Amino acid sequence: MKPIVIKAFSLLVLSAILAACAPIDYSLRLDLLGDSVPVSAATRTIVIAPDTEYVNITGGEIILFAVNDKSFAWSFNVDGYGAPYDLNLVAPPGIFTQKVKVYLAPNPMYIRDGRMFGGMHLRHRGH
Repeated sequence: MKPIVIKAFSLLVLSAILAACAPIDYSLRLDLLGDSVPVSAATRTIVIAPDTEYVNITGGEIILFAVNDKSFAWSFNVDGYGAPYDLNLVAPPGIFTQKVKVYLAPNPMYIRDGRMFGGMHLRHRGH
């Protein structure tokens, strides 16, 4: 009987570890990605061409995305940590014909001496 209990417990622990390592599903909490804002609030414009695969954004920026004859603005009022995600998640439906990945750098307002105010150490990523 004990081997069955040990196997069951091992499977339970393994399942918990795998669930904790699963990628973040931002589609459930779009508020973690920023906020939709009027296009007049934008401070920078990024034109999305048919061959655009990704955009680089810094936390704190308000971006106007121009896609053909359509546009929308998004405020990236987040710290900039997290996995890259699809811009399509926050865009109005039908605006993109391709997936565009967002790579978000930390907001420089919250960095002091190479550290986030919360104490997270930043490492330089050479590009």
